[in-house]
Amino acid sequence: MKSQEALQRICQGVARFRAEVYPAQRSIFERLKHRQEPIAFFITCADSRIVPNLFTQTGPGELFAERNPGNLVPIHEPFVGGVSASVEYAMLVLKVPLVIICGHTDCGVMKALLHPETARDLPDVRQWMRHAAQARDRLLRESPPGVGEEERLRLLTQLNVLLQMENLKTHPSVASRLAAGEVEIHGWVYDIASGSGWECDPQSGEFKEVGASG
Repeated sequence: MKSQEALQRICQGVARFRAEVYPAQRSIFERLKHRQEPIAFFITCADSRIVPNLFTQTGPGELFAERNPGNLVPIHEPFVGGVSASVEYAMLVLKVPLVIICGHTDCGVMKALLHPETARDLPDVRQWMRHAAQARDRLLRESPPGVGEEERLRLLTQLNVLLQMENLKTHPSVASRLAAGEVEIHGWVYDIASGSGWECDPQSGEFKEVGASG
């Protein structure tokens, strides 16, 4: 699709939203005009196939989202980046009670971690990927021999979510609210093909389907 065709399609979508969707939800948007009170901070990948509000069936104002390639959370350091600013704002201004770090199947960053040569011509991506390097190192140490490519990618995706949960805890605003019992951190993986979400069980470290009992 050419740029003008893409722009036209997007503009048509905006017009349709204004004419058909907005009127039915006018009261919601008017209430949100001057404030937001999201129920969760949702950290996920920038991948175009991931639509957090669709997947979680949440509405406007309910998710404060941070999106970046690989759903990465750099360890806290003096240099302030966009992720750090989002974390601090979510914790200290919005005071969300819940954080969900959500990876997904078929993630390009996870594939590049498995095969770094594919990112040879992407220097910025390679630099960004270093925030997930420990997940790859753990996979290489712990994965059983003979594991297939698809299974390796699944395991790496899960290990990356676990790593980013730990990285998040290095942020002072998160650490203080965790200590006060004011926030919970959960790790998910979204399966694009099946529409399922898988959550890390904090007791076992295993991932089970979101909403599954037992």
